[in-house]
Amino acid sequence: MNYPNNHLDNRAATPGPGYERVLHWLKTQGPASTAEVASALGITAEAARQQVQKLVADGLLAGEAMPSRGAGRPRQAWALTEAGHSRFPDAHSHLTIQLIGSIRQLFGEDGLDRLITQRAEETRAQYRQAVDPLPGLSARLEKLAEIRSSEGYMARVERDGDDWLLIEDHCPICAAAKTCQGFCRTELELFQELVGERGTVTRETHILAGGQRCTYRVRTP
Repeated sequence: MNYPNNHLDNRAATPGPGYERVLHWLKTQGPASTAEVASALGITAEAARQQVQKLVADGLLAGEAMPSRGAGRPRQAWALTEAGHSRFPDAHSHLTIQLIGSIRQLFGEDGLDRLITQRAEETRAQYRQAVDPLPGLSARLEKLAEIRSSEGYMARVERDGDDWLLIEDHCPICAAAKTCQGFCRTELELFQELVGERGTVTRETHILAGGQRCTYRVRTP
């Protein structure tokens, strides 16, 4: 199930709706060709080309070579640049980084760990209140994705054979997580707690490790 995302940064320089659709689609789907953009969004190849080129000119997209699906040259694909990713919110990133630095300086790593633990406990209580009444794994994961999407993670759930995938196309606390990866550790622990004995949660791709998105696989017994 896919969840709508209303988290594009609405700064004055934000392109119009057509450009936003291209940027949002590439954010969630990963690098793609102009033809793939046109097909997915139901627009003409020329319209897709114009919108992609405008985003390239604005520094929000960059071209990269992708392996050809058959014999022949690699195909041209378009991917978000760092500036493109920054169009999606990173919750108060500069202030958060400054606060983390100040906490480290004043209270050391132990103090920062206590703060992260306290935040995790508060988040756990909120999530469990919403998820615990739901009996099945599917319903619990859908609710978790709904909560995460409301917080800016652009989350969705997909089935992969006997497994489930919780996919997060954006990290709204990326700057903080880069500074202190304890945030990511506690999230993985929380997801496992919410799934419980219904499955085992592992992180397969990670934005901080260079992944396009964060992907969590839930293997059922």
